[in-house]
Amino acid sequence: MKKIYIFKSQFITAIILLFFIAPIQTRSQEFLYGDALPDAPELAQRGDYSVGVRTLSFINSDQIDILNSKDGKDPVYDRPLKIEIWYPAESDQNSTPVIYDEVMGTRGDSLRPLIPFNFKGRAFRDAKPITNEGKFPLIIVSHGYVGSRFLMTYLTENLASKGYVVAAIDHTDSTFKDANAFQSTLLNRPKDIRFVLNEMELLGKANSEDALQGIIDADNVGLIGYSMGGYGVLNVGGAGYSDNLTAFFGQMTGGSAAINEHNANNPEYLKKTDKRIKAIVAFAPWGMERGVWDKDGLKGLKTPTFFVAGSQDDISGYENGIKAIYEGSVNADRYLLTYENARHNVAPNPPPANALAPGLHIDEYYRYAEPSWDERKLNNINQHFVTAFLGIHLKGEDFIKYLELQENSNEKDWTGFKPRSSTGMDLRHSLPLN
Repeated sequence: MKKIYIFKSQFITAIILLFFIAPIQTRSQEFLYGDALPDAPELAQRGDYSVGVRTLSFINSDQIDILNSKDGKDPVYDRPLKIEIWYPAESDQNSTPVIYDEVMGTRGDSLRPLIPFNFKGRAFRDAKPITNEGKFPLIIVSHGYVGSRFLMTYLTENLASKGYVVAAIDHTDSTFKDANAFQSTLLNRPKDIRFVLNEMELLGKANSEDALQGIIDADNVGLIGYSMGGYGVLNVGGAGYSDNLTAFFGQMTGGSAAINEHNANNPEYLKKTDKRIKAIVAFAPWGMERGVWDKDGLKGLKTPTFFVAGSQDDISGYENGIKAIYEGSVNADRYLLTYENARHNVAPNPPPANALAPGLHIDEYYRYAEPSWDERKLNNINQHFVTAFLGIHLKGEDFIKYLELQENSNEKDWTGFKPRSSTGMDLRHSLPLN
C-alpha cells in the first residue's frame, strides 16, 4: 500500500505541474526589443494590432550629386533609398516573426569592419494589411549618422501595433554600410524625408495597386528623427537653416550652394510648408551648437514638436544644443523631455549581443548604449510619451493627462508611471507665442 501511495502522490504532483506550472512556462517568452519591462509606463504596452513589415526600394531621380560637386558645379544622379514599412496587419498564427538583418561597423574599414548580426522582432514579414478599418496616420522615421532603418524597431513596431503606418528610411551615404562624406547627409536629410513622404502618399492612393492602397492617411503625418534625423525633420517641419550653415557647406563642397534650398532666408524654402505634417518628435537633434539654426530660422517651426534629450549629450549638446532649439522654437507648441545624466543615445534599440564581444571596438557598443540608463527602460519611456504625443495630434486621443505633469519627476510620481519608477527626468512644456 505504501508503494501505491507514493505512486499516487507522484502522479498528483505531475498533474499539478502540467496544469499549473507548465502554462506559466508556455506563456513566458524571451525579451525582444520593445517589450515592456515590469515598470514600463502605461502607454508603452503594444497595441491591439498584429504588425506586418515589408521592404521597398525607391529612386529619387535627378538629385544633386554633392559628393562629386566641384568649382560650384553640381552634377546629378538617381539617388537610391531603401525603406522599411510597418503597418497594422491581419493576424496569422502560422507565420514566423521577422528576423532583422543588421551590421555593426562603419563602411567596413580596418578599424570598424562590418560585422553582420540579426535580431528578432514581433512583426510578420509581408503580412496582409488590414484593409477594412479605413486609413491609418503615416509616420516617417529618420535615423542618425551613422545608423539604419532598423535602429528604432522597438518604436516602429510599437507604433504600428497602435494603428499607424510607419516608414523608416535608410539614408544613402549615412548608414553603417555606406557612410560617406558628411555633406551628403547635410544636404539630403530633408530631401529624403520629403521624397519618402510623397512616395508613401502615392502607395496609399486607392488606385496604386499596392498592398497598402487605401490605408495610408498621408494628410495626417508625424515625423520622427534622431540626431541627424532630428536635424532633418525639424527643417522639413519649418525650421530653416541659417546663413552660417550655407557658408560652411560651401567651404566643404568647393563652393556649392545646393543647401540654400533649405535656408530660412530662401523664399522658395518658405513655400515648402507642408500642412500634411501634424506632429514632430526630435530625439537629440544635431546642429544648434554648430550654428545650423539661428533665432529667425527656429521661428519658422510651427508644428507641434516633442523634443527628447540627455542632459549630458556630448554630440548634439544640451544647454546650447537641444534645449536651445526647444527654447528658440517660440512659435511651436512644444515639449522637452530630458533624461538626467544621459548622453546622446536616447533613441536607439539596446546594444546587440555581438557588441559585447571581447576585443570589439567600444564604439559598436556606444552606438546604442547609454552610460547612465538601461536602454530598455529608455525605450519603454519613449514608447509611452511618443504614443501620447502622436495620439493627441494624429488621432485626437485623450492622452493629455500623460503630458500635463509636474516638471521634475523626482518630486511626484508621473501619471501613467508605476509608483517610484518615474525618477531622473524633467518634462517642460511651452505654448507658441503666435
